[in-house]
Amino acid sequence: MVNKNETVFYSMKLLVGVFIMPIDFHNENVRFTYAGRAVDCSWLGEFQEWVDVRDRRIADIGCGGGIYSKAMIELGAAHVTGVDYSEMSLESARQYCEAVGHAEFVKGDAATTSLPSGQYDVVLERALIHHLPELSPCFNEAYRLLDVGGTLIVQDRTPEDCLLAGSSNHIRGYLFEKFPSLAQVEADRRHASHSVIEALKAAGFRRVDEFQFWETRRVYAHFDLLADDLLKRTGRSILHEISDEELKELVEYIRKQLGVQAAPIVEQDRWTVWKASK
Repeated sequence: MVNKNETVFYSMKLLVGVFIMPIDFHNENVRFTYAGRAVDCSWLGEFQEWVDVRDRRIADIGCGGGIYSKAMIELGAAHVTGVDYSEMSLESARQYCEAVGHAEFVKGDAATTSLPSGQYDVVLERALIHHLPELSPCFNEAYRLLDVGGTLIVQDRTPEDCLLAGSSNHIRGYLFEKFPSLAQVEADRRHASHSVIEALKAAGFRRVDEFQFWETRRVYAHFDLLADDLLKRTGRSILHEISDEELKELVEYIRKQLGVQAAPIVEQDRWTVWKASK
């Protein structure tokens, strides 16, 4: 594990306390690790099955670099308001979405967005809730933002999603095979499905549907491109839990596990989605 005295930590203050993340989203060095890539068609196809965003007002909470905000605009959303606590991420999002228009990005957190009540048809919270120690403040805020009949889409990974065995598609699984102690770290920061459903119902949502899907993260023409992505820890906060030397060991472990693989390598993650109606 990385010595905490050698790691830059950021404290995300919520109404319910402080949650410590082993990655500083305000650091210029990680500015583009969650920005700049295009949304894969696997997500676009699934998302349109979950909710119709055409001519709808959207709030993208935890928008990061704005790649999903842009995707929703391109799917026909009337307007997207992205919210994030990192000014660095927000600036990246503004640049990324500048050409498409119909988007604005404001600073806030999941529990206190400062957005107006009842003004949004859809709220998206993708890859957000595993950063939060408590779900109630986040879901209460989403309920406040939605108009009557509006839809909240929560997309995240449960412990079961994350700890699936490693394969040529599920690269993440190899991390926990190589470093079993990190399985508990990952499980501890993920919310169980029943906890998510209970919190959504407690917030007032009248119907909650749940389903799983595999989203293509990235396609690599050959292993060296995957290795480079891993070594940069691109979009992989769990990799900030291990040292640079351990990361190199992980890359070599994955190389051996994959052996001679036919190109390309299609990396995927399994996600759970909860669709809640106000």
